[in-house]
Amino acid sequence: MKNRMKLITAVFCVAASLAAAQETSDPGTVITGARIFDGLSPDLIEGQDVLIQDGMIAAIGAALAPPEGSAVIDANGRVMIPGLSDVHWHVTMAEVPQTTLLTGDAYEIAARAVPTAERTLMRGFTTVRDLGGNSFALKKLIDSGILVGPRMLVAGPPLTQTGGHYDYRLPHDVPADSTMDYWGRTAFFVIGDGDAEVRKRAREIFRMGASQIKIAAGGGVASIFDPLDVRQYSLEEMKAIVDVAESYNSYVAAHVIADEAVRMAVEAGIKSIEHGMLLERETLELMKEKGVWLSTQPLLDDEDRMVFPTAESTKKWLVATAGTEKVYKMAKEIGVKIAFGTDALMDPEMAAKQGKYLSKLEKLGFTPYEALKMATSDNAELMEMAGPRHPYQKGPLGEISVGAYADLILVDGNPLEDLSLVANPEDNFDLIMKNGVIYKNDME
Repeated sequence: MKNRMKLITAVFCVAASLAAAQETSDPGTVITGARIFDGLSPDLIEGQDVLIQDGMIAAIGAALAPPEGSAVIDANGRVMIPGLSDVHWHVTMAEVPQTTLLTGDAYEIAARAVPTAERTLMRGFTTVRDLGGNSFALKKLIDSGILVGPRMLVAGPPLTQTGGHYDYRLPHDVPADSTMDYWGRTAFFVIGDGDAEVRKRAREIFRMGASQIKIAAGGGVASIFDPLDVRQYSLEEMKAIVDVAESYNSYVAAHVIADEAVRMAVEAGIKSIEHGMLLERETLELMKEKGVWLSTQPLLDDEDRMVFPTAESTKKWLVATAGTEKVYKMAKEIGVKIAFGTDALMDPEMAAKQGKYLSKLEKLGFTPYEALKMATSDNAELMEMAGPRHPYQKGPLGEISVGAYADLILVDGNPLEDLSLVANPEDNFDLIMKNGVIYKNDME
């Protein structure tokens, strides 16, 4: 009886979605012959066609009748997956040399970011959570179709204390009468100290259109003046920023690596820990208890290591990456929610390896299914914490289902069996679609 009811429900859903599809003037696109990874289940869905209309998945069913005038694409057995996402991306910094932050200006950064955005999409990353930099205008122009790039949930300028990870002032710029330097005035990095000032800056960032706030709660690798082990911001300052984010029905993500600093951030109410390579078991257990996400990255001291201009940053890199494998495996064992991101920074060659970093998750103890789910529906769940500040609310991201955004990829091969396919999107991704628009089609 239960199976019969499931069948009746499925038939009803297909009929309802087809009826809705007929009400639109967009004839759309029908993709046939694909094996579908829906972003949720480890089992491929066979024998189902997918109808895309008005940027959304309008229907999924066996032998769908294509609407008059629609385009029909025969996937010919290729695997369809949801568009990938990267929840720790910097479109304005991924390919920008570090020297630009010292000698360049906002116009140079913006000019460099435009091709970066297009290249990101052409690697199959249809959505990014942009966690640092002024990319509001770029997002607006991509969403309006003027420029090409991924969907973006923008955090805007990361908020840092004096001497913190994002204090990029030159050595002789301090002592200073004001912390509002050039990068603060152009909303690239913002320095704030004390309860009143951090509240003001957080409110300004949301006023700019941020989906979520990003702060520095501890020392970093690429920065010059902050040691890796330091705690940044007091508990009271972090609580003030969290209070502002919650007043906007959103949340705070924190750059933080060292265990003590992570623990304080979690106690302050921060919901997304960025990096966290040096976490200990007790803190990870606290994160699970409080529903805090671990948004770490598969950064290792291997052939794809970051290269830094200073010996101090290189030293900090070795300390941080020594904990990467341990924290992934321990977090998975404990059951902490884990997101996928890359944090590609100031290096075009590293940015080009965005898919390769996803494939590295297999070396870190994840099955291809777990890795792909992390980069699709799991990441989408994290981004939904932005609540009403989430700019894409017409349907789900990161899954192939009726009513979801039509962000999808056709892969020449099965990435659920061979995750390395995602490392070479140029050769293996034969079709890339975002919002129902085809940006790459090598189906011939």
